[in-house]
Amino acid sequence: MSIAETTLVAAPLARKRARSGGRRRAITASLLGLFLIFQALPIYWIVRMSLMTPANVLSRPDFLPVDPSLDNYRTIFSDPSWYMSFVNQITYVCLNTVISLAVALPAAYAFSRYRFIGDKHVFFWLFTNRMAPPAVFLLPFFQLYSAVGLFDTPWAVALAHTLFVVPLAVWILEGFMSGIPREIDETALIDGYSLPRFFVTIFMPLIASGVGVTAFFCFMFSWIELLLARTLTSVDARPIVVTMTRTASSSGLDWGLLAAAGVLTILPGVAVIWFVRNYIAKGFALGRV
Repeated sequence: MSIAETTLVAAPLARKRARSGGRRRAITASLLGLFLIFQALPIYWIVRMSLMTPANVLSRPDFLPVDPSLDNYRTIFSDPSWYMSFVNQITYVCLNTVISLAVALPAAYAFSRYRFIGDKHVFFWLFTNRMAPPAVFLLPFFQLYSAVGLFDTPWAVALAHTLFVVPLAVWILEGFMSGIPREIDETALIDGYSLPRFFVTIFMPLIASGVGVTAFFCFMFSWIELLLARTLTSVDARPIVVTMTRTASSSGLDWGLLAAAGVLTILPGVAVIWFVRNYIAKGFALGRV
């Protein structure tokens, strides 16, 4: 077959493949667009509700907000019981994240670099705590913190959450640390680095993406957990998820105020995702996530 004949046969096939590939890309883009709309619709709807009065929320199913206003947000930021609940929740979430990382980093390094009697059993025991539902630990935590005076403080919730967050943090960090060659440790020790100095100045920058991913998961678990936060607090350290139940009254739920509080609870998670977005991408590509 001559070159001209080959070209005449190949050209229609190439055009057919191009059209088929274009249709597949269009179908894929359409499905992805529908999925994103489906995921974003609840968030839009809660924002819409937060800009409306309870009467309009229930009586006007319009897609756009009816008589929008910021009165619900003004109520939250002018009422100490509302905005202090945000402060309480952010306080114990940050405490939990810092404590969990401080405990998990040396523990993960030990599991990654050393072999000792019962290491696999200890590693598995950590996960048994993560597997248990929080309701199992409600009564022990309540009695313990009441006895030592930690009940209704941010420390109570932060320490309770570490029982579930530390195993996850150790597991993620150990995966990142195992990917770092041991020769780096040995070379640093030969050069005169002490173990703490080597860990802080050399090793931690190498696993920065792992630390970012771990901090994200620690923050998000503590932020969305409700059962322990509600049981271990009463008035002074009450988080926003508990304060939101105040919107219920004899006249019904204040849907606008509840939606405004819901919008505000989404923002810290969005901010955390924004700051660690590059670490999360690297974590899914390189680490144990």
